[in-house]
Order: sequence, then C-alpha cells, then structure tokens
Amino acid sequence: MPVDRPPVQPAASPAGVTLVVGDQKGGSRSLLRAAELLDDVPYRIEWRTFTAGPPLIEAARAGAIDVGGTGNTPAIFAAAARARVQVVSANRGNVTSDAILVRRDSPIRSVADLRGTRIAVGKGTSAHGQLLSTLRAAGMSLDDVDLTFLAPADAYGAFRQGDVDAWAVWDPYTSQAELDDGARIVADGTGTANGYGFQVASNATLADPARSAALADFLARLAAAQVYSDTHREQRARVWSEETTIPLPITRRAVARGPDLPIPLDDTVVASQQALADAFSEAGVIPGRADIGAFVDRRYEATTLAAARDGIPGTPTDRRTGAR
Repeated sequence: MPVDRPPVQPAASPAGVTLVVGDQKGGSRSLLRAAELLDDVPYRIEWRTFTAGPPLIEAARAGAIDVGGTGNTPAIFAAAARARVQVVSANRGNVTSDAILVRRDSPIRSVADLRGTRIAVGKGTSAHGQLLSTLRAAGMSLDDVDLTFLAPADAYGAFRQGDVDAWAVWDPYTSQAELDDGARIVADGTGTANGYGFQVASNATLADPARSAALADFLARLAAAQVYSDTHREQRARVWSEETTIPLPITRRAVARGPDLPIPLDDTVVASQQALADAFSEAGVIPGRADIGAFVDRRYEATTLAAARDGIPGTPTDRRTGAR
C-alpha cells in the first residue's frame, strides 16, 4: 500500500501560527536559546517536553505536536508503524554518548560479558538501536540478553539499585551516571552507531501552508544553532544546565563529547537508516520491512543547509561576509 505523502504547498506567511514543538532534555529549545535565536521568531512556539523519542513520535502521529527531534531509532519505528509523519531534516552527532553502562563494581568488562545479563533500555530509542548494533557486531543478538524496557528516569533508578546489570542510554544520562555514580562504559556507538538525529513533522503540518512556512523557518534556525553550539560550547552547556537544572559539570561533559551538526538528508542517510531498520526486522522487533525512504521529505533541505552555512541574518549566528 503506497504511503500517503503530504503535498508541497505554495509559499505562505507564518504570521499568526503557533508551532507546537516536541523537545527532549537539552534539545532544540536550549540550542536555540544559547544561540539567541528565539527573540525574533515571526510565529509563536509552544514547547512540549518528552522523556525520549518514542512518545514524541507518538505525539506527532496523533497531531499533538507539529515537529520534534529524535534519535535514529524512533524514526524507524514510526516508518514501521506507517505513522503519518515525515523526517524533514537530519543531523549527525558524536556516537560516544550513546553508551552501554555498568556500575563501577560490575564484573562486566566487555560486550561478550553481557550475555545472559539484564539490560535496561528504552524501547524504540536510539539506545535500543545502538544496543542491537553492538550485540550484532559481537556476534550476539537481542535474544542473548534480558531486556527491561524502562524510561530513562526509571532505568536510572533500577541501575543504581542493582535491579539491572547494565543500562543502554544517551547523554545527558551517560555523563550523569559517570560523574555521579562512577558508571563505566562497556561500549559506545563507535563503529556501530550512525549517530543520526532527525526532526520529524506530522503530515498535517506539512500539508498546511502557514505551518509549513513556520516549520521551514524553525528548521533553519535550529541548523544555525547547531553549528553555533560547536564554537560556543560553554554557552551551550550553561543554557542547558539552566533550563533543566542538570548540574553544569554534567552538561559540560555532554557538550564536550561533540555537537550535533546538520547534514544533507540524502541517500547515504536513508541507506544507513534502512540497514538499521532491516536489522530490527530480522531481530523480530518490528514486523515486516519498513521502507525508510517513503518517510523522508526533503523540501526544507536547501534552506536548512544554507542556514547551517551562513547563519541567520542579524543574529549571533550570522557568518556572511561583513556580518557581525
């Protein structure tokens, strides 16, 4: 059955639009604030905060948000469910923050030692994808471990109390567990994870000319903010800490691992995502084959990448010749 793609609408003004944006801890809002890109937005942004990508995707699917940022795996689960959403921009971040953690006194020293252990992870999160890829690279499968699906806060509690042997998660939780609890990284995403993150928009938003115009501006600002954060890491860490009350040493550590930078939403990205989707299908986690390319909308790519290159005029991100 063909995917119902939203049509590309003629240009419109975003004035009067309220764009409902899904966010996670230290995500889009703090990036935009750190780059001073929320002061002159020509539409209203209403923020909704989620603990992870899967509930954010579900909100987009239900029309409760217009757009939101996720890691690589929630977008795959959305495609598998044939959700009425589209991936509209891509970024690539460091892969060292996606980690499989154990307590400091754990006898687990390698991926092979994870066989038969109980691992906490969020179902359908980027950590779920990284865990699958890490186990496959070691000649293992998800059947070789006992997965306990928990949201990050619950997983952290279970990890601290010893109710699970390991925890697959991402920053800032990785940095928090390392600094506060002395957690050790058994494996990160180096060599296994693609490090991709995405903005995912609802089909209803894409089909609405005014909201689509607001979305185009939002994605451009976000791309400029992502680039800006790479050269202003202390500012990024401070705003992240202020917004979330996460202690500054933790956000500094997370930021020091490297930024999430805009990339083209091209065939390389789609192929990498398709390979991960196929791995989930082969593992029996998702039914059938998810067609990733059918859930990609590239209409904003040119303006998003231009903003990443040049910044937003008249703001601290402006990098054009002669700009401040």
